[in-house]
Amino acid sequence: MQLTQEELEIFNGEKGPVMQKLMQTIVRFGDCFGAKKLVNLDGPMHLVNTTAMAGLDSIYDILDQLIEAGFKTKQPFTTDPWPMDMVNIKTTDEERAEFLRIYEPQERYLKQLLALGLINEEAFSCACYLPQIGNIPKEGQRLAWAESSAVVYVNSVLGARTNRNSAYIELFCNILGKAPEFGLLKDENRKAPWLVDIQTSKKPNGQVLGSVIGRKVVEDVPYIIGLDRFLTDISDFDTQDYLKDLGAAAASNGAVGLFHVENVTPEALRYGRKLLLDDYQTFVVTDQVIEDTVVSYPVLWNNKDDTPVLCLIGCPHLSLNQVNYWYHQIEKELNNRNMKSLAVQTVLLTAKPVISEFKKNPDDFEKLSAFGVTLSNTCPIMYMNNPLCASRPVITNSNKARTYSTSRFFEDSELLDIIVSGKIKGGKNE
Repeated sequence: MQLTQEELEIFNGEKGPVMQKLMQTIVRFGDCFGAKKLVNLDGPMHLVNTTAMAGLDSIYDILDQLIEAGFKTKQPFTTDPWPMDMVNIKTTDEERAEFLRIYEPQERYLKQLLALGLINEEAFSCACYLPQIGNIPKEGQRLAWAESSAVVYVNSVLGARTNRNSAYIELFCNILGKAPEFGLLKDENRKAPWLVDIQTSKKPNGQVLGSVIGRKVVEDVPYIIGLDRFLTDISDFDTQDYLKDLGAAAASNGAVGLFHVENVTPEALRYGRKLLLDDYQTFVVTDQVIEDTVVSYPVLWNNKDDTPVLCLIGCPHLSLNQVNYWYHQIEKELNNRNMKSLAVQTVLLTAKPVISEFKKNPDDFEKLSAFGVTLSNTCPIMYMNNPLCASRPVITNSNKARTYSTSRFFEDSELLDIIVSGKIKGGKNE
C-alpha cells in the first residue's frame, strides 16, 4: 500500500503508539483486500456493535486505550439498537437474569461509546438514516460502515459509498478519518454482473424478494429491472421502506452491499444499463420463485405446532411511515372482527426519536397500546440471543430476523391474521 508522508509518520509511530496501532491495523486490513492506498472519509459514521457481551474484555480494553489517548471519531456517530428491553417486552425473572448475565458489560460500554463520540443515548438504531435520527450520508460521500442493512441502504438508495467493514474496523477508520480503497469505494466495483428481471404478476414482498436476490447473487451487485412497475421515485416513503427491507434481506440471506433498481435508484437513474458488466448473467424472478422461496424457510421452533406467544416487527427498525401502517392495519383488522385487542403480544421495533414522533399524536399511541402493541427500540436478533427467549415460539415478518434467530417468518398479511386470531392457518391449533 502506498502511504502519504503523513500516513507513514503515523504508521511509524511519530504521532504516538495508539495512533500507530490504529494505522497499522487499517493498513493490514486494506492489504487483505488488495487496497493500494487510503482515502479520506467525508461522510458521517455509524457503528455496528452496540452490544457488550461478557467475555469480550479485550475489546473494551482497546476502547479504554483510545479514550485515554484522547481520541474520538471525526464526527459524532450513531450505533445499532440497544440489545435488550425488559420494559416494553414482557420478560420473566429468569429471562431478565439471563439478559443481565449476557450483557453484563453494557453500562461500561455505553460510557465508552459516549466518550468516543456517540451522539446521545437516543442514537441507537440500525436505520440511522431515518429523518428523525438524521444520520444521513449524501450521494457520493465515502464512508466506513459495517452494519449490513445500513451499508446496502446508503450504497443503493442514497448513493453514498462504503464497504461492509468489520466491527470496530469502522470505528478505527472513523477515528483516523481514512479507509482503505477497495470494493464498493471504487467505480468499477459498483457495476453489476447480474441482471435480475422481475416478472412477477404483482409487487413481490420486499423481504422475500431480497432473500431471493441475496441467495442467488451472494455478494455480487445486481441490476434489477421490472421492479419499477411497482415503485414510485426514491423520495416516496413507501419506496424507501420497500428498498430498506429488500436490501436488509439481500444482505443477510446473501452478502449484497449494493443493488441498482432501474429507473429508481440514483446510480441507475444516472447510468442506466451501462452499469451492467459486458458478461453479465440474467436471473428471472417469477411468482413461482417467490412462492418456492417462502416454502423453503425452515421452522426452528422446538415444537412446530406451538401457538405463537410473541410477534417482533421491525428488523431493520421501522420508519414512522411503517409504524403508522401497522397501527392502521391492526386497527382495521380488529374492527373487522369486532375485537378490542390482539391475541399475540406484538412489538413494533423502531428508534426512540421515531417513537417520540409517533407519540405526538397521543390518541393514536393510546389506541395502539390498548390493542396490546408496544413500541421498543431494541434489536429482535439480540433479544433472541437470550437462549430462554430463543426457545419461545416467536414470529416475525423480517427475513433478517428469521435468518439470525429461531423466529418464524410470515408475510405481512398472514402475520396480521395470526396476531389477531392467535392461530396459524393450517396449524394443529387452528
